Amino acid sequence: MTEEIRYLNSVEAGRLLGLAPKTLARYRCNGTGPVFCRFGNRVRYRREDLEAWAETRRRASTFDDGTVLPGATP
Repeated sequence: MTEEIRYLNSVEAGRLLGLAPKTLARYRCNGTGPVFCRFGNRVRYRREDLEAWAETRRRASTFDDGTVLPGATP
């Protein structure tokens, strides 16, 4: 059996990450946020993409540039 892919809208994705939909929109414009899918004029996110992006944001301290934790990117 294949697992069904569920796409989240900006409100749902923001809720998952603890971010406002406007913040996600700004990240999309800047190219600094999670990858997303565009279906016409609708933006959708895959849960695994959100979780992967969040994982790259992990830090050990406020001074950590992303090199302290394995898998984190600066």
